[in-house]
Amino acid sequence: MGKLTVPTIGARKVGNGADPLVMVTAYDAPGARIASEAGADMILVGDSVAMVVLGYDDTLQVTIDDMVHHVAAVARAKPESLIVGDMPWMSFHVSPEDTVRNAAKLVKAGAQAVKIEGGRKRLPMIERLISAEIPVMGHIGLTPQSVHAMGGFKVQGKKAEAARKLAQAAKSLAHAGCFAIVLEGVPVKVAQMVTEAVDVPTIGIGAGPHCDGQVLVYHDILGIEDRIMPKFVRRYADVKGISVDAMSAFADDVRSGAFPNDGESYHLNDAQAEALGLYGSID
Repeated sequence: MGKLTVPTIGARKVGNGADPLVMVTAYDAPGARIASEAGADMILVGDSVAMVVLGYDDTLQVTIDDMVHHVAAVARAKPESLIVGDMPWMSFHVSPEDTVRNAAKLVKAGAQAVKIEGGRKRLPMIERLISAEIPVMGHIGLTPQSVHAMGGFKVQGKKAEAARKLAQAAKSLAHAGCFAIVLEGVPVKVAQMVTEAVDVPTIGIGAGPHCDGQVLVYHDILGIEDRIMPKFVRRYADVKGISVDAMSAFADDVRSGAFPNDGESYHLNDAQAEALGLYGSID
């Protein structure tokens, strides 16, 4: 397949006959290798690492340094997938100069693009990043960094005026130069309307089947995370259940003395054991 690029992704509109895009949110080298070998077009190193990996209650706690750490881990796996680094809260709610500096940290860590939440109010930052040759993926609809302003994780665009504003925001982001736009937590018909309104691909999460691609979190796809089950998540495995069973079997074997066995242990030869006075006792 070869390493995917921003222009390649940006041209992938299903309405023009392209295959839907596949994006997986992952946070480390093993996850990146699995996503890449499975054929994911993009790996999003998401600020959801705050909740999924770091144990926080929301995404607001994660820092740009946290994101740099995880982007670098993904990049070291050298995936064929395009790596997109999430700009965390307060990394682009600052001056344009500081926004570029923060985005550059992600690029230096190995990201080929960055993702920014928000609509038209983010245009000055997006335009500044693009002028600095840093590709930008937009993100509108349910934007988790705005959880307090939105009053929780609520579906967006459910009323006609709100839906029109989403479409207008998407057009503005595309016009500013975003190569793709994430649509999160919006009704199916609204996502379809937005997708048809822009020339860049839309990536849906909780936005129905009419987007140009879909994204889910690695830990949700594999069933590693089972505390929360959003409506839009489909689990394709029960890796947590399998893992708990395996760990329990290990614990049982340790407690019973079945692990480690002779074949899983290292031994001295007879001469060396005899020289140490251990011959006939413990290897």
